[in-house]
Amino acid sequence: MFSKEEKSHYERHFLLDLIGIEGQKKLKKSKVLIIGAGGLGCPILQYLSAAGVGTIGIIDNDIIDKSNLQRQVLFTVNDIGKPKATIAAERLAALNPHITFETYIEYLSSENALDLFKKYDIIVDGSDNFQTRYLANDAAVLSQKPLVFGAIFKFEGQVTVFNFKNGPTYRCLYPTPPDADSIPNCSEIGVLGVLPGIIGSLQANEVIKIICEVGKILQGRLLTFNALNLQQHIFKFNKNESIRITRLIDYDLFCGIERKNSLEITSSELTKLLKYNDVTLVDVRKLLEREQFNIGGTHIPLHEIHKKTNYFKNLDNIVLYCKVGQRSLAAAKIILEKFPNKNIKSLQGGLASWKKSHHHEFKKN
Repeated sequence: MFSKEEKSHYERHFLLDLIGIEGQKKLKKSKVLIIGAGGLGCPILQYLSAAGVGTIGIIDNDIIDKSNLQRQVLFTVNDIGKPKATIAAERLAALNPHITFETYIEYLSSENALDLFKKYDIIVDGSDNFQTRYLANDAAVLSQKPLVFGAIFKFEGQVTVFNFKNGPTYRCLYPTPPDADSIPNCSEIGVLGVLPGIIGSLQANEVIKIICEVGKILQGRLLTFNALNLQQHIFKFNKNESIRITRLIDYDLFCGIERKNSLEITSSELTKLLKYNDVTLVDVRKLLEREQFNIGGTHIPLHEIHKKTNYFKNLDNIVLYCKVGQRSLAAAKIILEKFPNKNIKSLQGGLASWKKSHHHEFKKN
């Protein structure tokens, strides 16, 4: 079953009494889908590829940004502007040419999740937003697949396994999502670069344990890790038998996410507006972020907007922007409280969306 090259590649696994040839056969036959090829996805993908998981699926619709390189170690400056899933598969194929990669350059959605999950044995969640986490959980339950979960926040991380042998699910631990925009993501508050490597490696470890049927799976147990003091705790949680998942829903709506409201302007709309009209651009990010990259305009950080609303008194056609659109939307609402008739917009998706729509301009930046 193993070629001469494979035997050499997996030699250290063959020597392990709990893995051996039989365990490596199980790894080779397995199919694992990783949601996200970002901070968590990179180490998950690297270690599962190196371990010899036979088929690895990668779903990610994002492109590589310079700010990713601090923690997404599969990528280099030469990859900026390219699809994460595609580049990840190319790198990993060079690491292990004996396995198969399937890439999906799209978002996980209620329309594609069930069909996609049915093709794989295990699902690994490396996403960074609540709507995808609830979607992945519900689709895993409906397709009866274990879901290996990981999450990071600044200096802390979490790992657990949901829906393993009909065990507790994400909804048992978090029945309802937090208020929209109440918990910022790493693009808003930052994250320690090594943290996703640690948490992602722990997720990969759980996947290997499940496949090889060794060790004690993190089922009904949430592992938390603090990178500042290296404290690690495991909290037990039980299955909530009253929770029934019968179908996939609108997860943006469930998590209170507005797809686009009257205060937002898309990247393509802003591009046209800049071409044919006078526009007042305002960057509401921190100074360090602005110095790294900006699209011009005035700089007024969000925390100073309250004190500087009079700046906007005689202005019109105002467009605020930030990294992902959360801070600029908050700033727009603050300004409108004082000047309710102002023509003011927030760049939907922020500079992350702008770079995607102008990716050809940033490949070498």
